[in-house]
Amino acid sequence: MSLEGKVAVVTGGASGIGRAISLQLAADGASVSVWDLDGDGAGETVDMIKRAGGRAIACIGDAAAADEIARSAARTREELGPVTILVNNAGITGFCRFEEITGDMLERMLRVNVMGPFLCTQAIIPDMLAAGWGRVVNISSSSAQTGASMMAHYATSKGAVVALTKTLAREYAARGITVNNIPPGFVDTPMLRKSPVNIEAESDPTKSPMGRAGKPEDIAAACSYLVSEAAGYVTGHTLGVNGGRVMA
Repeated sequence: MSLEGKVAVVTGGASGIGRAISLQLAADGASVSVWDLDGDGAGETVDMIKRAGGRAIACIGDAAAADEIARSAARTREELGPVTILVNNAGITGFCRFEEITGDMLERMLRVNVMGPFLCTQAIIPDMLAAGWGRVVNISSSSAQTGASMMAHYATSKGAVVALTKTLAREYAARGITVNNIPPGFVDTPMLRKSPVNIEAESDPTKSPMGRAGKPEDIAAACSYLVSEAAGYVTGHTLGVNGGRVMA
């Protein structure tokens, strides 16, 4: 599925799922702008792409701050060209009893996980409208599908991402732009390993039909499909990549 001539932005591309998506889209032929607060990690992702013969830049900044988004978007257009692929992957997680979640904790979760994709899409979609072609993929979470104990603020934010996906899909379908979301299930990433989740316990066949954690590359493969020409008639869709943990 060739993306030759396309320019993609991947937020949160410094590690984990975002890095895997960046590498996959570059392998598919896209020029990739890797956005992240982690400058070293974003630079490593770009170096990996360049060593493989691809074209990429790193834009360091907060993907939930309008001024920093505008700066990264302007630099991307200047160095790579108009953007017609956007993967809203940057996000945060958290574990806390519901009655102990503070307003500040909820506000931070919503700012990063909801306002971030909202503002990034607003900043990039003019390029897609001008081209008459665009792909937006939002990385949500299976927690929004099933609920998740100790994660009310996180699951709420990711549920909003699903709703945003469907709304934008309806609004832009007739203008050549598709908007879809991928809710990863249990994926072995640096973020997961820093959490209190027991990877071995969650990989038990009674919880995961495949008996293993997902890999970032599993999510990247699904993203590769959704941004391709092959998925031109797919929009507003939730493509679960979870090893059978959630079956819709």
